[in-house]
Amino acid sequence: MKSAHAMPFGTEIMDQGVRFAIWAPAAAQVELHIEGRGDRTMLAQEDGFHVCLATDAAAGDRYAFSFGDDPLRVPDPASRFNPIDVHGASEVVDPHAFDWNDDWAGRPWREPVFYELHIGAFTPQGTYAGIEDKLDHLAGLGVTAIELMPIAEGPGRHNWGYDGALPFAPKAAYGRPEDLKRLVQAAHRRGLMVFLDVVYNHFGPEGNYLPLFAPQFFTDRHETPWGKAINFDGPDSRQVRRFFTDNALYWLGEYHFDGLRLDAVHAIIDDSDPSFLRELAEAVQRLEDSSGRPRHLVLENGDNVARYLERERGARPPRSYVAQWNDDFHHCLHVLLTGESAGYYEDYDRPGERLLRCLTEGFAYQGEPSRHAGGRARGEPSAGLPPEAFVNFLQNHDQVGNRPYGDRLWMLADANAMRAAETLLLLLPTPILLFMGDEFHAPNCFPFFSDFGPELAQAVTEGRRREFAHFFANAADVERIPDPNDEATVEIARLDWAAAGRPDGAAVLERYRQQLALRRERLVPRLPASNPRGHMLADAALTVTWSLADGSELALTANLSDRPAPRGDAPRGEPLCSSGAADAPSGSPELPPWYAAWHLHPAAGGGRRPSSGPRGGRQPPGDREGAQRAGARGGRASSGPAPRPASEG
Repeated sequence: MKSAHAMPFGTEIMDQGVRFAIWAPAAAQVELHIEGRGDRTMLAQEDGFHVCLATDAAAGDRYAFSFGDDPLRVPDPASRFNPIDVHGASEVVDPHAFDWNDDWAGRPWREPVFYELHIGAFTPQGTYAGIEDKLDHLAGLGVTAIELMPIAEGPGRHNWGYDGALPFAPKAAYGRPEDLKRLVQAAHRRGLMVFLDVVYNHFGPEGNYLPLFAPQFFTDRHETPWGKAINFDGPDSRQVRRFFTDNALYWLGEYHFDGLRLDAVHAIIDDSDPSFLRELAEAVQRLEDSSGRPRHLVLENGDNVARYLERERGARPPRSYVAQWNDDFHHCLHVLLTGESAGYYEDYDRPGERLLRCLTEGFAYQGEPSRHAGGRARGEPSAGLPPEAFVNFLQNHDQVGNRPYGDRLWMLADANAMRAAETLLLLLPTPILLFMGDEFHAPNCFPFFSDFGPELAQAVTEGRRREFAHFFANAADVERIPDPNDEATVEIARLDWAAAGRPDGAAVLERYRQQLALRRERLVPRLPASNPRGHMLADAALTVTWSLADGSELALTANLSDRPAPRGDAPRGEPLCSSGAADAPSGSPELPPWYAAWHLHPAAGGGRRPSSGPRGGRQPPGDREGAQRAGARGGRASSGPAPRPASEG
């Protein structure tokens, strides 16, 4: 099977040669330079496009553009591959050269257990091929979806990915386009979905040449943390919106990704109706309808906007964004486990009550004033949305990397507290997300890293240290914050896989495997969940019950403090799992400190038990083997978080 996405931008290989197209409305003349094949003037069209059919060009050729008398040559903004960074020539890629030979039909939305990873730091190789070597580990763990941090080509050898300048070009430092396609295909063969994090709210500060020939891409009407906003709603915005819509369809169609996570959509400023986000969701829905397999869109939205998550009655799957990262859930748990109250955590006083609201209504902030935002109202009502609309997690790249040293949660919290929080997370009847290394408590931090040119690199290093200076008592501590542009900082972030085989790491890994197997066998077949209801037992103790699709009930009881709490009414049904050794006898009137337990009350008459396998595809190995599978803390504590720098995701 061949897969290619046709678009008006970039290159298209045709019978007669290669068609080159660039939207350059500010350029009177555009020159196309093909290495080894000479230069030619492109034909200007009325809509701002410049096109050229090069009958002597072929896949593998490298090319660039220049404008008028300016000798500067720039890459294609819609380049499918840029083998030499963002400043070098683009390469013509033939998407039909890759033969897709899997029969993958996707997985339904009730199944995601996400595993977020950074390609350059996940394995020693730091490549797409390196991830293939770990796919069996992830499938055996109980993961059902890999989520790749952004891969759009950006400056230098390494970067978190949120500084991409060429959104269609997978980063060359990780491998070639066909290597990425092989990774996606290999994941599908193991029953794993693959999601991609994409950035549509800004371009990176280095390698973005669009202002030279298409200043209409940007607008002075809106400002973002990164400067001028992308023009989604002004004059000439039609081609801008098409550029990003095509980008989404390109990754989903040409690369067979199962879904996208849209970064920080609160920074996409758009006053139009329908909005760009609505148009994008509708375009992806049409792709899903035509392909016959699900594609899932997930948002990050710091403003807690709920309207994009609303389900249309009778639509299956919903013609909307299926879910949003729930930062509120993370913030509440982080405050409970660490006691931190700096930065955005200042909004999470009464964290137990706010956590209960997350578990029963989705967002903790649904229009209440935020102290961290200067009293501005934050959020929209979310109580009517289903639990599956919220992706919950204990940490992710932001929540780790937006700390001075990149400390992970188990470096800050009591071991029993971690066990209770993980038990709570792993059986939640919502999509859940793990960050790479969570499953064995990786001993290394994950600091922010980048590889900018000298002037910008210095500014990023100094800016990051200024940002965190108020957390430290003396300047020497500030100077110890890892330099983002130092090669050693990448090595700090690279996962220490040997830790998974040491006694402490192996014990955590086995616990994750057992609880995720329990999730797969006992919970997933009964999803989706609905009608959550709960109440507080004490300041940090709570109970929540969900109705499941087969008529059964799932109950959580938790005490997220270092003091005993009232037990309350005994939950109905059989025990599924608890946080372990600290359990009190069932007849005790108190819950022990740092405790979480799950119970399942079956439906009267047994209820229905739907299949949990991928829709229309092969049963993933983890599902077949799950029924047979049995069942460090370390580092330094650092000060709390700060708002992320403009160059972070």
